[in-house]
Amino acid sequence: MIIILEPHITKESKEFKDLMEYLKRFPHLQVKVMEHQGVTRSLIEVHLIGEDYMISQEEIENLPGVEKAIRVTAKYRLIGRHGALSDFGFEYQGIRFSQDSFHIFAGLCAVDTYENAEAIFKALKEVGLCCARMGAYKPRTSPYDFQGHGKACLPWLFELAGKYGIKVIAMEVLAPHHIEEIKEALEEAGNPCGVILQIGTRNAQNFELLKAVGRQLEFPVLYKRGYGLALEESLNAAEYIASEGNTKIIFCLRGVRTHLGDPHRNLVDFAHVPVVKRLTRLPVCIDPSHPIGSKVADPDGIKDIYHVTAQGVISGANMVLVEFHPQPEKALCDGPQSLPLSELPLYVEYVQKVRECYLELKKLVKSES
Repeated sequence: MIIILEPHITKESKEFKDLMEYLKRFPHLQVKVMEHQGVTRSLIEVHLIGEDYMISQEEIENLPGVEKAIRVTAKYRLIGRHGALSDFGFEYQGIRFSQDSFHIFAGLCAVDTYENAEAIFKALKEVGLCCARMGAYKPRTSPYDFQGHGKACLPWLFELAGKYGIKVIAMEVLAPHHIEEIKEALEEAGNPCGVILQIGTRNAQNFELLKAVGRQLEFPVLYKRGYGLALEESLNAAEYIASEGNTKIIFCLRGVRTHLGDPHRNLVDFAHVPVVKRLTRLPVCIDPSHPIGSKVADPDGIKDIYHVTAQGVISGANMVLVEFHPQPEKALCDGPQSLPLSELPLYVEYVQKVRECYLELKKLVKSES
């Protein structure tokens, strides 16, 4: 059961304290208090975890300070929408992330040189973007491939981000100690930007790592769907993060493996954007670079990466995570799928037009309903 308190109730309110005292009658239940800051209101939810069938929903709703109580059957109880619950989203570094927001995170799959990182940040600033993707830790299939510079590049990477007004960097972490390395490097640099911790598809069910990013509350988390996992399995993995206390989660779709082979590296799963938004309160991101795996174009001249980006955005995606490189042919990681930096203005304009189309279609549907 989820107990939603009235907007004016805080943890210091008499009503909240009385509710906590009332719930002591049920010692077999775990009580988890979640606080959300929405666009128009703050909210406290009290989650009762365990067999709650003996608790009267009507009695709970009649308690002072309680707005409503909802019985929950879904496994992902903390990230779930549960029908009546709204999307509350979160704010980080002055940027709003919700199921209504939209952001483009463009950049290097793996940071290779100072010069390339600076070129990316400079180009982002010129097109009006303040978010980037930058990989310091990079898992690779072969142990002999470039795996990123790790913590060695963090000081100058964060310094460059501050220089060019980059507010947030999405960065993959592979182990719990990477979180501390990022935190220490940010502090030493004077916290010039923020970081969203990315859980890559290879770690989609690394439960100890999921718990680690969930226990820390400083950084939001971008969770990438496992490329061989059912959607429910990935949603439950995201629930692992939330269950440790961190509900600032963005769910990313990045294609799934099949036995079908070419033409693309993975089967694009962006039709699941509205599904995830319907089932959860999480903002949804799409990564068009990884499922395509190349820069191949159609006879119309539009690259497949552009086409699948449009599929995700027109479906209501809230974020795009896309790879660019100043010289893709010389990239040490994922060069074939990285778009040339010279194309960034075109790509941004293309995506913004698709987003505008989505918003117009949304208005059209609402006007007819």
